[in-house]
Amino acid sequence: MKWTVGTKIASAFGLVVIAMAIIGVSSYGAINRQNADVHWQIHSNHVVSQLQEVLFQLTNAETGQRGYVITGNESFLEPYNNSVSTINTMLESLLKDIADNPEQVPRGETLSQLVKRKMAHVAEVIALRREKGFGAAAKAVLTDQGKTEMDDIRALVAQMSAAETTLLDQRTAATQASTAGTRIIVVGGISLASLLLIVFGVFLTLNLARPLRTLAKTAARIALGDLTMLVDGGRRQDEVGVLFQRFSQMSQALQSLAQVAQKIAEGDLTVKVQPLSNADVLGNSFARMIENLRTLTNDIADSVSLIVSSASEIVATTVQIATSSAETATAINETTTTVDEVKQAAQLSSEKARTVTDSAQHVVEISQNGLKAVEETGEAMSQIRNQMTSIAHTIAGLSEQSQAIAEIIVSVADLADQSNLLAVNAAIEAARAGEAGKGFTVVAQEIKALADQSKQATTQVRALLNEIQRATGAAVSAAEQGTKVVELGVHQAAQTGDAIQLLAESCEGSAQSSFQIAASSQQQVVGVDQISTAMKNINQASMETAAGMRQSEVAAQNLNDLGRRLQILVSQFKL
Repeated sequence: MKWTVGTKIASAFGLVVIAMAIIGVSSYGAINRQNADVHWQIHSNHVVSQLQEVLFQLTNAETGQRGYVITGNESFLEPYNNSVSTINTMLESLLKDIADNPEQVPRGETLSQLVKRKMAHVAEVIALRREKGFGAAAKAVLTDQGKTEMDDIRALVAQMSAAETTLLDQRTAATQASTAGTRIIVVGGISLASLLLIVFGVFLTLNLARPLRTLAKTAARIALGDLTMLVDGGRRQDEVGVLFQRFSQMSQALQSLAQVAQKIAEGDLTVKVQPLSNADVLGNSFARMIENLRTLTNDIADSVSLIVSSASEIVATTVQIATSSAETATAINETTTTVDEVKQAAQLSSEKARTVTDSAQHVVEISQNGLKAVEETGEAMSQIRNQMTSIAHTIAGLSEQSQAIAEIIVSVADLADQSNLLAVNAAIEAARAGEAGKGFTVVAQEIKALADQSKQATTQVRALLNEIQRATGAAVSAAEQGTKVVELGVHQAAQTGDAIQLLAESCEGSAQSSFQIAASSQQQVVGVDQISTAMKNINQASMETAAGMRQSEVAAQNLNDLGRRLQILVSQFKL
């Protein structure tokens, strides 16, 4: 098969699209025909409805004529008037609707003439009733002209309705046939499209999915290291066939490299690898690896010979160093004992100096705490002084407000006196008024009573205010004395703080001297301790060096043996 995968997929979906397009065009034409048939059905029903409406309007005209002829009342002419206003319009619409039917056109014209003649006869009878009375109108009705005209109109309408009914039946049958055809086209087209999709799906699955699944299984086996898988794509020339060929080439290349690796594992470095191209990363890497292994093996062989000769010399040198290390360890052990005795004496001096330092530090802390307490006392006394000053100002303001209240009380007392005088005047005026002033007399009495109460309250408030003013004066004096006492306390606290400050500075100097002595003693202890530790470390290192020399002797001997074995191993490779 020379078709590519894209051509196959495009051809399959192209056929399906063509089938769907044919189905769509056919369905569209069938739906248009169906819509046309429905339109003509509606048209026929409309014509029949218009014919019946014409008969209805003629019946209304006759009804109005009959009622007017019998009663002579103009109100009975309302149906007739409605028919006159609409029947001509209805006839014009009817003639327009049947203009496309050659059989109905002459019938419509005849119907129009009959209707106009009937309406003219009705109008004539109405005119006779209006102008000549009931007798003339009844005589015109009894001629049966109106009945004959109406019978002709009914017969013609029945004939036209039958023709439209026949057309309606034909159009209904055509609509049903069109609907059935549309249904067949849609169902058949969808079935055909579905069948095509299934066929093309199966074809693509067999032609594409199955080979790709085979390739996926082969790739999975190769990924697990199985290079024995054979890939056969047959004679396919599409993308899948090319993919099979490339997989086959890749499998053969990997098998070739695996054989090369097997020979390398067996020690054969004479094998050669020919890269497939410059882009063959694995082939080029194998070729470089083999070349590097050859060079490396040659270097190892030369190095092994050098190791064997050097190992013998190392063994002899190690024995001499081990003897010297043992003598050094003995001397260092004696020095370490002497350093331990010096360390104990230095530790005793350091402990005594630390005791003195702790005592001096404790005294410094006590003096600092005392100084801090004095400072806090001074701050508290300053706060008390500020509060006493604020209290004095507040009491002074209260005294000023009491003076203002006293002035208000005087004004209230004056107001009470004036109200009392006003009440007396009101009582006099009420007495002059006689009976008419009795009510005003009661009001004057109430005003007088309120004035008396205000005066009594003013007297009581003045007495209380005098007491408040005396108490305020006493409070002002007490506040001033308290402020003076607080000032004296602040001064004494400042002097105490200065004395404690001097004591703290003296104690701090002593503590610093003690601390320096203790630090110096501690440094001596640390130095001696470091010397002792160093000597111990040197002793330990000497012993470890001696042990290491012995181990080095063994290692050198092992190295000598290892060099000889490496010579044997390297000789196994083919270069």
